[in-house]
Amino acid sequence: MHPSLPATPDYDAWPVDHQLVDVSHDARVITLHWDDGRTSRYHSIWLRENAADDTTINPATRERILDLSSLVAWPEIASAYLDKAGALAVTMLPEGIELRFHPGWLRYHDYDNTEDDRQPLVPVTTWRGGSDQSPVTLDASGLLDSAADSIDEAAVLEPALQAILGRGLVRLRNLPTEPGTLARIAERIGPIRSTNFGTLFDVRAKPDPDSNAYTSIALPPHVDLPTREYHPGLQFLHCLENSVSGGQAVMMDGFAVAEALREEDPVAFATLTRVQWRFANTSRNSDYVWHSPMIVLDDRGQLDEVRIADFLRGPLMTHFNEVDEAYRALMALQERLRQPRFALRFSYAPGDLVIFDNRRLLHARDAFAGDTGHRWLQGCYLERDEIRSRFRILQRRQRERQVADSSTTTSQVTTAPAAP
Repeated sequence: MHPSLPATPDYDAWPVDHQLVDVSHDARVITLHWDDGRTSRYHSIWLRENAADDTTINPATRERILDLSSLVAWPEIASAYLDKAGALAVTMLPEGIELRFHPGWLRYHDYDNTEDDRQPLVPVTTWRGGSDQSPVTLDASGLLDSAADSIDEAAVLEPALQAILGRGLVRLRNLPTEPGTLARIAERIGPIRSTNFGTLFDVRAKPDPDSNAYTSIALPPHVDLPTREYHPGLQFLHCLENSVSGGQAVMMDGFAVAEALREEDPVAFATLTRVQWRFANTSRNSDYVWHSPMIVLDDRGQLDEVRIADFLRGPLMTHFNEVDEAYRALMALQERLRQPRFALRFSYAPGDLVIFDNRRLLHARDAFAGDTGHRWLQGCYLERDEIRSRFRILQRRQRERQVADSSTTTSQVTTAPAAP
């Protein structure tokens, strides 16, 4: 029987798109050669820690149990070869054990040819608005009729999540309009984040409101809950009713606005990445405060999030000599938020669900006449982690099908009778 490929230290499926053709090594580095000409190097200690045998991981959980410091010496390579299954087999000292590594897994984790493993799951594409623009829109009429983790569900969810990860926004249409439907949809992605506004919150005008969102007045471009240490990563707004005059939704890509500011007024951009603004939401029953720049960069200088909400800013508390420049930068940003070039405008129809990255996109609303009909949206929050996890799972399922199809094809070829 042809030997099978070894397990991997995770739950994923790894297609073997390229074969290993040669291996060489010294005590601490293995060099692999692939059929497409690539050369990959792996350190002995890296291989030892990332093995998939039961001395390294718990096979039931795939969590590591090996403590490298418990080894009596630094892991070194005694021998290495390619076995009949195409896997890498390595004998490691000081333990004298043979470990096998899956070629598809090794290829994906080729850190010798990858400078940074923190690349986004989907390339980030910034966008601007205009009268001819609309959100990426998908027909989700059968989403709740399909089983979770089914191919039918993935046909809607995968492109939806891809749009959110890449563009920060998607609109699903033709969903049911019963209250609570939103929870069933959101939980297909991950657990809902509860806040002081509840798990699901109703966005409609009401007496004695505790937020401007619960009135009929216009709302300026903003993110929700910048007053939190971690303001929610995703926001869902599901339209149950909309028969009012006005109330058009406005979305804009905060990353596109920030990039425009970086190009057109680099001093203002730098100021907004540095000055700590005070964001505060002090209602009768809660008091949330957090300090943060309005434009947040990661350690590579890439845009990570924006915190913009004029109606949730408290008094600026910064160095005396920074105040004038901070306000000049703020007004430079505010001027751009009023410019039509960034605004994407649309109206909600009953059954629409808009999902967007609340740490990237700004949303706004035109005023509406409350006496002309009813406007009722239900909303909730999730974290960015949930959408990334769900997208990875959908990709994993796709790879599992690819591996299964490849195995079936190989078996058919192997067992086919010889030609006469």
